Amino acid sequence: MIIRMAVRAPLMIIFSLIMTFVINIKLALLFLLAIPFLGFGLYVIAMSAHPIFEKAIALYDKLNTIVQENVRGIRVVKSYVTEDEEIAKFKKTSKRIYKEFSKAERIVALNNPLMQFTVATIIILLSWFGGKEIVYNNLTTGQFTSLISYTMQILMSLMMLSMVFVTIMISRASGERVVELMDEKSTLTNKKNPVMEVKNGSIVFKNVSFSYVGKKEKLCLKNINLEIKSGETVGIIGGTGSAKSTIVQLIPRLYDVTEGKVEVGGVDVRDYDLKTLRDEVAMVLQKNELFSGTIKENLRWGKEDATMEEMEQACRLAQADEFIKNFPDKYDTFIEQGGTNVSGGQKQRLCIARAILKNPKILILDDSTSAVDTKTEGLIRNAFKKMLPDVTKIIIAQRISSIQDASQIIVMDNGEINGIGTHEELLKNNDIYREVYESQVKGGDE
Repeated sequence: MIIRMAVRAPLMIIFSLIMTFVINIKLALLFLLAIPFLGFGLYVIAMSAHPIFEKAIALYDKLNTIVQENVRGIRVVKSYVTEDEEIAKFKKTSKRIYKEFSKAERIVALNNPLMQFTVATIIILLSWFGGKEIVYNNLTTGQFTSLISYTMQILMSLMMLSMVFVTIMISRASGERVVELMDEKSTLTNKKNPVMEVKNGSIVFKNVSFSYVGKKEKLCLKNINLEIKSGETVGIIGGTGSAKSTIVQLIPRLYDVTEGKVEVGGVDVRDYDLKTLRDEVAMVLQKNELFSGTIKENLRWGKEDATMEEMEQACRLAQADEFIKNFPDKYDTFIEQGGTNVSGGQKQRLCIARAILKNPKILILDDSTSAVDTKTEGLIRNAFKKMLPDVTKIIIAQRISSIQDASQIIVMDNGEINGIGTHEELLKNNDIYREVYESQVKGGDE
């Protein structure tokens, strides 16, 4: 409707003006005098209201965040009995939005009386000067009536444009936010003639430093030098915030290094085609994510044309096949949004199976067995060792038992490598590793 009005109203104004000029040029000039006055008034209204609309729509973000957090964390809200506080927070933000919109709408509402005042003034002046023209026989009564009719046509068209103007005023603030997102360019792009094949799963970090904001004074990783052979199993351990997850996210190029370079298969990751690289690097992230659909559909994210046999094999390796077959619908069991109808451990095993289905050269498990019992975790590790001997496996863990069989273990501390070695070597030479081991084995009694 707005598009139709935006086309129809200007055409009616233009043709009505043409007809007024055909009837009487002197009287038609009154309309031309009114246009600058009207244009200036609308400009002032637009410039005054637009910043307020922007502010009000930005407040919607806060309102949506409150709703989203409360829906997602409803159990936490209930357990802490904070329903009243959350409702009050919602009402406070809603009231602010109401006030801002009311303020903007009061300004925008001025366009209607502005147009009516302008057109009414024209009609009065037209009647005054038109009456004189009739007295002097320069204008007939019929022509004068026609002028009044065209004036009313112009008034109606201006009212239509007024509606369009208000709608555009409100939508412009929203549109700018949408366009800002759509125009955002990714910093991760392919080079010309990228490498289209990953030869093996070897990984080398050469003087790597990284900052999420791209500033050298705010580095999360500092001067990392590391070599991992193809097919090797590597464990990474460290305290919270030691950049364990950050270091592995540079391998599939989820981020680009700030300094230095990361090589996979002897080639800088920035020289690979992004799809090629990520197809060969399977990641099971710290926060496991399943999508609404059947177990089959979730597993086929790893391999779109996976056969039933391949899916069952991947699930056996991830120790997921047994619990899947206990479901009434087995692999056709429907997974609710976010995987809410399976346990944390089941979700982790399904995500591991999905990653295995990719048949990658590098498999990264980012604390992805934390919800699995130690026996099942041991079975998963043994399955990896036997069935995936040529795949480079990187395991980030909080439990020493998860990584003590790794060919090398990396100890991270404050964004730096504090130590590298086998389980036995680190127990002898690394204070952080020894402290973690003793706290877990001896229960922290000392």
